[in-house]
Amino acid sequence: MQISQSSSNRTHGSFKEKVHQVPSALKNETVDLESPEEMEEEIPVVICAAAGRMGAAIAAISSIYSNTEANVLFYIVGLKTTIPHIRKWIENSKLKEIKFKVVEFNPMVLKGKIRQDASRPELLQPLNFVRFYLPLLIQKHEKVIYLDDDIIVQGDIQELYDTKLAPGHAAAFSDDCDLPSTHEMVRSVGMQNTYMGFLDYRKQAIRDLGISPSTCSFNPGVIVANMTEWKHQRITKQLEKWMQRNVEENLYSSTLGGGVATSPMLIVFHGKYSTINPMWHIRHLGWSPDTHYSEHFLQEAKLLHWNGRYKPWDYPSVHTDLWEHWFIPDPSGKFKLTRPDS
Repeated sequence: MQISQSSSNRTHGSFKEKVHQVPSALKNETVDLESPEEMEEEIPVVICAAAGRMGAAIAAISSIYSNTEANVLFYIVGLKTTIPHIRKWIENSKLKEIKFKVVEFNPMVLKGKIRQDASRPELLQPLNFVRFYLPLLIQKHEKVIYLDDDIIVQGDIQELYDTKLAPGHAAAFSDDCDLPSTHEMVRSVGMQNTYMGFLDYRKQAIRDLGISPSTCSFNPGVIVANMTEWKHQRITKQLEKWMQRNVEENLYSSTLGGGVATSPMLIVFHGKYSTINPMWHIRHLGWSPDTHYSEHFLQEAKLLHWNGRYKPWDYPSVHTDLWEHWFIPDPSGKFKLTRPDS
């Protein structure tokens, strides 16, 4: 028996939602809908689908779906122009079995909040800031996973979802000093792993925060968030405040640490976040085309993140075989991998 596909539209401020109840096989047993405690918990996973790199979201979703038996609901966030493409890609591939909602992000919400920086314009893309607005996007869930698109998951996403958040913490991240195996990689490519790399300590507003510049930073490309705490602490408002202050005072720059979305999060969450198991965020795979992790280490990793300039769908890049294993070619032929022989 199959559930027929249905959809409905809902609008929440900067987000417009299209809901897909994707067909899924049902057992013949009678289901007692009066026993919600027996129903499997839904795991909401937010991933952005950006123009020019849509294959990244597809590979990420494919890897998550293939490695879990959990009841995952994907929130796929895009701009109005890109949504039809991602929907067709999913519906015309083996991903048609996933449960997903396509959500339109209105970039007008960011007006006056982003300082233009020509060094890495891709970091200024509107979807880079979707993680600031999770409560607008997620209505009914207490706990949410947010993932950057340039990741693949090799473990069971249920494990990441089960990350414990301490009382009073709105989110969990991975510390940049948390895994000895990555220290050599960070040193060899000159990567920053402290607040000094993201905030301009020459500015009085930054010094007034009282945060030591040698404080270990964290990477917000993988987030486990508690929506009740996020709303209670008005996290989105706090992040917007630091975005606006940066526009006025140039408090941080993507030329420093490589993340205009990271800096306000480092300020707002300083000393108030839980930590993710380090193996659930092995990163820097996109930082240099010449630096590699050991194959054994990568096989043990639960999640791989190609943060940096060298993405696995482009060339040059490293460990592309691990990423390409999960990639599903675009049925429309619009998105193509860049390879040395292409």
